[in-house]
Amino acid sequence: MDKHDQTLTGQRHVDEVPFEISLRPQRFDDYIGQSAIVDNFKVFIEAARQRGEALDHVLLYGPPGLGKTTLAHIIAREMAVHITATSGPVLDRPGDLAAIITNLETRDILFIDEIHRLPNVVEEILYPAMEDYRLDIIVGQGPGAKTIKLELKPFTLVGATTRMGLLTDPLRDRFGVVNRLDFYTHEEIGQILARSARILEVTLEPAGAVEIARRSRRNPRVANQLLRRVRDFAQVRADGIITAEVAQDSLVALDVDEAGLDTMDRALLRAIVEQFDGGPVGIETLSTALSEERDTLEDSIEPYLIREGFLKRTTRGRVATGRAYEHFGLTVPATLSAEAGDDQQPSLL
Repeated sequence: MDKHDQTLTGQRHVDEVPFEISLRPQRFDDYIGQSAIVDNFKVFIEAARQRGEALDHVLLYGPPGLGKTTLAHIIAREMAVHITATSGPVLDRPGDLAAIITNLETRDILFIDEIHRLPNVVEEILYPAMEDYRLDIIVGQGPGAKTIKLELKPFTLVGATTRMGLLTDPLRDRFGVVNRLDFYTHEEIGQILARSARILEVTLEPAGAVEIARRSRRNPRVANQLLRRVRDFAQVRADGIITAEVAQDSLVALDVDEAGLDTMDRALLRAIVEQFDGGPVGIETLSTALSEERDTLEDSIEPYLIREGFLKRTTRGRVATGRAYEHFGLTVPATLSAEAGDDQQPSLL
């Protein structure tokens, strides 16, 4: 088996995966949204190809589902090189990373998802690898230990993270290209849905696309997940055609409301409003009240609620906004503004 046919986690190389499985765009020309980032990458890649060099190391960060993994694979295709994909939690020993890096060919790409979860001992051997294309490996223990320097072929590390603040400064500073992926507009989500519908060979009326888009949390991954489920309802109950009415009925059945909030979103907001008098309340307390991991709340739920104005992070904890009260048909407390304040700094609670 070719070394690029399998990653550390046993997945096949992306080129061998049937296209319909993921709906991911394969080229920049098919990629919708993040236009400034895409335009810059086109320049960086063309310049690197003209010089015959490896692309500079790339760091992509932002909430889950916005296209970090997709961009990494598109970069590899546009560079006409192989990509090896793994994730931070998998690389628990320096030897794991060394085995992958030493098998990379010139200009190949190593993609590490959740790079903020790399163990310190593994992260440290990345420093010389990224800067000098060299691995320093210690053989033996105690006074007899020796350091062996292995020369590497020039490669590109593409790291992806949802927690930029958890990256150490030495690692973050070694990336030459750093981009933050932002939430998409409803119009961009509508274009993504139209493209996905063509691939899935399902009839999606414009009004149906609008209905799904505005409940998609401005997130392509969520939008495509909703499209697949609405497609099921349309196939069984509506002759396979997704109209606005079919989309509305399907999303009600899926418990996704008109603001795009799902069961967990509403549970978090209701906990703050009803159990903790609107806040402030610490994230650990919320995690316990909802029986949900803190990382899930911070990475997957809170970003959208904050972006849409349902929730604030303050130095004292999480606070429900007036919009959260209005969403549940509740009276907004007169003291809400005074209690919440204007402090938007991340909470340490």
